[in-house]
Amino acid sequence: MQNAVKVLSIISKKGKNRTPIERVYRLLFKKEFYLMAYQNLYANNGAMTAGSDGETVDGMSLRKIDDIIESLQSERYRWTPVRREYINKKNSNKKRPLGIPSWSDKLLQEVIKLILGAYYEPQFSDRSHGFRTNRGCQSALEEIKFKGGWKSVKWFIEGDIKGCFDNIDHDILINILGEKVKDNRLLRLLTNLLKNGYMEDWKYNQTLSGCPQGNVLSPLLANIYMDRLDKFVESKLIPRYTKGTRRNASPEYKKLQKLISRHTYRKEWDVVAKLKKEAHKIPSKDTHDENFRRLYYIRYADDWLMGFSGSKKEAETIKQEIADFLTNELKLNLSKEKTLITHGKTQYARFLGYDIHVLHSDTKLDKRGQRSINGAIGLRVPQEVMNLKEKEYMKKGKPIHKPERTINSDYDIISQYQSEFRGFVQYYMMAYNVHRMGKVKRTMELSLMKTFANKYKSKLNKMYKKYKSTRFIKGKGKQKAKELKVIQIVVEREKKKPLIAYFGGFEIKFQKSAKIEDTPTQIYNTRSQLIDRLLNDTCELCSSHEKIQIHHVKKLKDLRKTGREQANWVKRMIAMNRKTLAVCEKCHISIHSGTYDGKKIG
Repeated sequence: MQNAVKVLSIISKKGKNRTPIERVYRLLFKKEFYLMAYQNLYANNGAMTAGSDGETVDGMSLRKIDDIIESLQSERYRWTPVRREYINKKNSNKKRPLGIPSWSDKLLQEVIKLILGAYYEPQFSDRSHGFRTNRGCQSALEEIKFKGGWKSVKWFIEGDIKGCFDNIDHDILINILGEKVKDNRLLRLLTNLLKNGYMEDWKYNQTLSGCPQGNVLSPLLANIYMDRLDKFVESKLIPRYTKGTRRNASPEYKKLQKLISRHTYRKEWDVVAKLKKEAHKIPSKDTHDENFRRLYYIRYADDWLMGFSGSKKEAETIKQEIADFLTNELKLNLSKEKTLITHGKTQYARFLGYDIHVLHSDTKLDKRGQRSINGAIGLRVPQEVMNLKEKEYMKKGKPIHKPERTINSDYDIISQYQSEFRGFVQYYMMAYNVHRMGKVKRTMELSLMKTFANKYKSKLNKMYKKYKSTRFIKGKGKQKAKELKVIQIVVEREKKKPLIAYFGGFEIKFQKSAKIEDTPTQIYNTRSQLIDRLLNDTCELCSSHEKIQIHHVKKLKDLRKTGREQANWVKRMIAMNRKTLAVCEKCHISIHSGTYDGKKIG
């Protein structure tokens, strides 16, 4: 495993130096990469989702890795056609195609992703934030509001590429890869992956273009493809539409400032106050300065946003130049319905679920008496987003109970509501109007309490008396600790700390950054306990050393179901608190057939 980490570090250095890499295919013969890939994938929900051949992570073994490597060495490896499913698009009646590959294909794709990701990641633009380590929606929004210098923006150009993943040209993508990856065997393997096809309603269909969404490797390949757009904007458009060091001062504003200075010298304070009020009504800079231009750009996957300081005619020209580049160079088309030009002060641009606009208020002044927010970027929660969230817990305009949740424990019910609410609020913490989420909280809280009332056939006020509590949160700096009302349950346990679940318990207020909790902090992971157990080559039930494989379950809590006597292998997994169990082939077969006697447990 350590050797694999060193190899990836060397590849990453080559990426930083933009040096082409050769003989990459032979790296696919290293077992350590597959162990790293397995470690990255096994905990994902999709690991237990079967592809068209029915294969899942369950039954993972060293022998499976050896079989993949052997077929790659002889160049006999064949990708299995993905199983196509359709999922609903968010806030739309349309459906999005999703390709579900087999487990072996996922494992090999993750290995290729580790290698190519280490090489290409240092070369990607800083303006690209989608599907990248330590980057995401929040980092893109922080770049716009705080770090990117977007203050002088007058126009927003919202960009959306029509069916980006489905329309990626295979030949163009392979040519882009071939410029840096000098290995025909790897390129041939990737070409076969792209042209692999899919199974739908038990019928095979060819794949003529696109990277199937659902494939492990698709996000990286899409970023490699879309990096061409990033480079075009950075090398051609931004230099062309960047001019001047700063805007000229407004002649009218300069006149008023001279008058203010003159009357201040004469100590005519009434006149000074009137002149300052007049000055606050006009811009201090020349907003039509022909010698000042700025163009900013940010991209997340196939969505991108530009901020432009200049005329609308020039903004339309920029939009057309991008459309021409995409059509001619990448064979992609802009969505006419979603690619818009909006005025920064009077309209909202929509990007990553936020409304983005230019703040303007002549009455908000700082300590020096100067206007403090004019020209700054404002992030706002769209009202329809809050309305749609509320509708999930309402019927006919009123909060309702969730009957499907009444079979769960009280702890699980509160935890689920809290998880849904916290995740929604956390995403919008950078919006200046996030405090308006209080109405969403109230709706969800009523739905939660009505769910309890329905579960116990009781009244709402009795449920509030039973579950209502308070929670203290520490103050930051000189701020005092605060007491917040919550819906809470405490589950006592013998010789262990009690389990506590609560709904609410945090302040809904603006933050300069929202922490992304599910983003890894390191590029490469060290060996986990699971890998050690696999390499130990010993059955954890009967101590056999023959044909060891890993038994997986989707959720550990499913094994804790009451009402029937638990098998010994179930007790073993619960005691270990693991969703995995290293077993021999014989024990694994008996577990799935329900005939394991449980007499031998090492």
